Amino acid sequence: MQPRVDFISLGVRSVDASRRFYVEGLGWPVHREVPGEVVFLQANHGLILSLWNAAQMQAEAGTDAPAGVPWITLSHNVGSAEEVESVMRQAEAAGADVVAAPKTQPWGGYTGYFADPDGFRWEIAFNPTWTVDAGGRVTV
Repeated sequence: MQPRVDFISLGVRSVDASRRFYVEGLGWPVHREVPGEVVFLQANHGLILSLWNAAQMQAEAGTDAPAGVPWITLSHNVGSAEEVESVMRQAEAAGADVVAAPKTQPWGGYTGYFADPDGFRWEIAFNPTWTVDAGGRVTV
């Protein structure tokens, strides 16, 4: 198995509410959707973020819903501390709950965290050592 992520699926309580947040609030482009069931968002080169009805997602996986929100953080890296602030303001205006205001971290970066309508945590980060080469390899 190649070490690659092509798809991230979030089991959401309301596909419509999550669509409003990500598409209308944050401006992410819709790749494809089945209204009320699933929305596929083009998140990056070769990467899709799926907002899937949680009950349908759990039924397909054959598992019960866990109590509370699963511990998952999705990270979005930007080019400066100012961009961290800007993205955090946009997310809050779209309805996100800011769970950790942006601040300088001991490792030298600058990060803030918000929760989407289902409580999934997003880290918005400026990491001055983060680079991605032409082949897509990351250096931290």
